[in-house]
Amino acid sequence: MTPQELVERALDRSTADGCIVLVEEADRANIRWANNTLTTNGQTQGRRVTVISTVSAQAGTAVGVLTRAGTDEDTIADLVAASEMAARNAGPAPDAAPLIAGDAGADFAEPVAHTSIGVFTDVAVQLGEAFDAARSAGTLLFGYAEHEMKTTYLGTSTGLRRRHAQPTGTMQLNAKSADFARSAYVGVATDDFTDVNAVTMNDRLATRLDWAKRRVELPAGRYETLLPPDAIADFITFGHFVGGSARDAHDGRSVYSRPGGGTRVGDQLCGDRRVTVDSDPHAAGMVCAPFVMAHANNEIESVFDDGLSLTPTEWIKDGVLTTLIATRYMSRQTGLPVAPYIDNLTMRATTGGSGASLDDMIASTERALLLTCVWYVRPVDPQTLLLTGLTRDGVYLVEHGEVTGAVNNFRFNESPVELFRRLGEVGRTERCLGREFGEYFNRTAMPAVRVPDFNMSSVSQAA
Repeated sequence: MTPQELVERALDRSTADGCIVLVEEADRANIRWANNTLTTNGQTQGRRVTVISTVSAQAGTAVGVLTRAGTDEDTIADLVAASEMAARNAGPAPDAAPLIAGDAGADFAEPVAHTSIGVFTDVAVQLGEAFDAARSAGTLLFGYAEHEMKTTYLGTSTGLRRRHAQPTGTMQLNAKSADFARSAYVGVATDDFTDVNAVTMNDRLATRLDWAKRRVELPAGRYETLLPPDAIADFITFGHFVGGSARDAHDGRSVYSRPGGGTRVGDQLCGDRRVTVDSDPHAAGMVCAPFVMAHANNEIESVFDDGLSLTPTEWIKDGVLTTLIATRYMSRQTGLPVAPYIDNLTMRATTGGSGASLDDMIASTERALLLTCVWYVRPVDPQTLLLTGLTRDGVYLVEHGEVTGAVNNFRFNESPVELFRRLGEVGRTERCLGREFGEYFNRTAMPAVRVPDFNMSSVSQAA
């Protein structure tokens, strides 16, 4: 049974007042390597079906949401019945709203999009060259690449039919010296691996391993610090999803809550160097779903919004907090515009940006740390969005425009909202992959930034 037929079968079986069906078909392929040798590869296929039933009563509208893997024509009726029972046993949903109405999109009839192990053909050849180069240099390469093609079909009892096929690719490469004393990491995000070059990635790692031949021990403290796009992406992503919920801000639980009530929308967050942070489902190179596909209710999503069209949204505009992630329900509660979650995020300089690359910024630096990636980032205080975490696989010392050595690891304590205020330089925006959150949020574009007083709160013994 095709996904479209499964959507229609589920809607036909529904006796609820309202019904939403999402059918996801996902192909996944991966390759892994260690010690300069390809080790494993694999390919999987899977189906996941979510049925959302709504039941109206005098007290309000209740909702039941159930998701199961592997559902087919023989089991879809059971899933629909279980979803309806869950709705009838639930209390009124505070975010209840009329389901989005519409008709069938032009591409709803299109078949499932697929990927295969063949997506790595060119990368595998490049890895062979990189392995040879690493052996010659006496270093070791480890890592993996994975590609997913997920096709989602959405149908509602109000007539809406939508389809979206989302490619998501990641490659992460780690290089180590033969004695494992030196380590460096790079990661890239991609749609189809045609823009990935393993040889170039290895060249970057080889340079970083050479930098690390000199070791410099530094104490904890505040240091001028350069953060490449990959590193700043983890801070901005965390700030957006943990601090950016209209619900949390309205309830007084976030850094964007206004003392005494309300939200900080309209506040200037930046100093002289101001940035815009936005999302656009049609962003070049980072295209994502153009409609809501919520599988559960949470701080940033409501299943009642499923099928709602998404439009470009500015979260921060020229340094001013412009809006927060708001479902239709939270829009009614807060007075903020409806601004659903969108699966990409971009930050760019709008006032006082230098347009410099990371290499340009290094060349213009008298003395600073170069923090290539962060790890194990966790919130400490939601009211200030203070985060703590560790440096990993490469903190370097920059002196007189050159990298002169590797520095010991640190634990840091910083807030992305505070970083906005203290930006010393904002460079050129480029596609990147956060080390910590890239696995969950793949589509980011960020600039390299300079922070004059980044807080390395203690020395870490982590390798």
